[in-house]
Amino acid sequence: MRAPASPGQVLAIVCAGIVLANLDLFIVNVALPDIARDFGDANLGDLSWILNGYAIVYAALLVLCGRLAERYPRNLSFLAGIALFTIASAACALANSVWTLVAFRLLQAAGAALLTPTSLGLILATFPAERRGGAVRTWAAIGGFAAALGPLVGGLLVTISWRWIFLVNVPIGVLALVVGAMRLPRIPGHDVPVPSTWAAALITIGISALAFGIVKVNDWGWSSVGVSLSFAVAAATLALFVAHCRSADAPFIDPALFRIRDFTRATLTMAPFSTAFGGFLLSLVLWQEGVWHWPAEKIGLAIAPGPFMVPVTSLLLSGPLIRRFGPTRVVAAGLAVFAAGVVVWALAAGPQADLAFAMLCVIPSGIGVGLTLPTLMGLGTSALPVSSFATGSGVINMVRQIGFAVGVAIFVAIVAAPGAAEAPVAAFRLAWWVMAAITVVGLIPLAVISQRGGTVTAAGPRRSA
Repeated sequence: MRAPASPGQVLAIVCAGIVLANLDLFIVNVALPDIARDFGDANLGDLSWILNGYAIVYAALLVLCGRLAERYPRNLSFLAGIALFTIASAACALANSVWTLVAFRLLQAAGAALLTPTSLGLILATFPAERRGGAVRTWAAIGGFAAALGPLVGGLLVTISWRWIFLVNVPIGVLALVVGAMRLPRIPGHDVPVPSTWAAALITIGISALAFGIVKVNDWGWSSVGVSLSFAVAAATLALFVAHCRSADAPFIDPALFRIRDFTRATLTMAPFSTAFGGFLLSLVLWQEGVWHWPAEKIGLAIAPGPFMVPVTSLLLSGPLIRRFGPTRVVAAGLAVFAAGVVVWALAAGPQADLAFAMLCVIPSGIGVGLTLPTLMGLGTSALPVSSFATGSGVINMVRQIGFAVGVAIFVAIVAAPGAAEAPVAAFRLAWWVMAAITVVGLIPLAVISQRGGTVTAAGPRRSA
């Protein structure tokens, strides 16, 4: 029998899984025009659910799957997530309509939601405390790189067929399953309460209704019954979810986690950053396809410099900067650089196609992601107690995916507004200004919430010295 993998090998194995989950967040973006043509010119609102359905279910199930995974060996939960994701990817490639594809994307999201918190739980359980921050930053950097790399990979695969953006997951998933089954160490579960499926349903319905209402504003109008009902359902179900968490004996999300100041700061900052990131990345694809009329492979090439800056920045710059200035200033700098990159597009992008401009002006966004995303993940998870590794990381990733979904919905609402088709440049510029403003909102929790944190134990939270 082979010896269990070392911490570094565990990191490599689980990163293969996180690449699958994050790559599929945005690999579909460049394929949307081809999918629309294949399925009878579906409209942007319907197509957005191929993205948003994945992001919403992924977000809603992250904490539920994290809580369930804490009861069982982490290695088995991770492998189950990989298996489900791989099977669902093959099914997506065989879809024969937009809504069939959306349904299989939801199954993909369920697999991703199972493997993501368990992958981070395996890392946190196998690395010594003093190395966890660096390991989490590496994990997050690779995940962020995979997400941002999606348009490039998608652009290349779409030249064959859009179905290959899903088929490519199958050999990676099978390899991760085989290696993981052979080498991952057995990390036993903890005796934690079974999470509430009712609470999981509440947050799923709430976020879905919110995204649906935002997307349908242009079709139905703000005062329409459908939009008003969507927002009312979102407000009611999310309020019930919060009430459950505050009053239940075994809450879906333990409020005590938010007594850890660094966890709270990271979570609240992640929300606006992910919203802006999701909307901005989709905007680049649709701008270059709809305004500049570029093919998918050229769009992928134009976006590529941004994704490549994510691991370079995170792995080479973030660590030294954090040691010298602290994580708060590094995150603040990342938000500022990302916002500046979005503003450049709002000010300078024009209807005349410009490949050099496109390639140069995605670099600031890549640097911003590389400074912000991995540092937030490291900041938010490093203070978590062992029994809450999967749940706490699931909360942060849930907020991240909700942000992606809301960002996509906001962007679609702006560029699909009445009159936007006649003035697409103005619509995109408005969307970019909105995304830059949302990014800046992330500075508020960094500045307002004290850096002094606490630690949650089995007996509850306690203040750290």
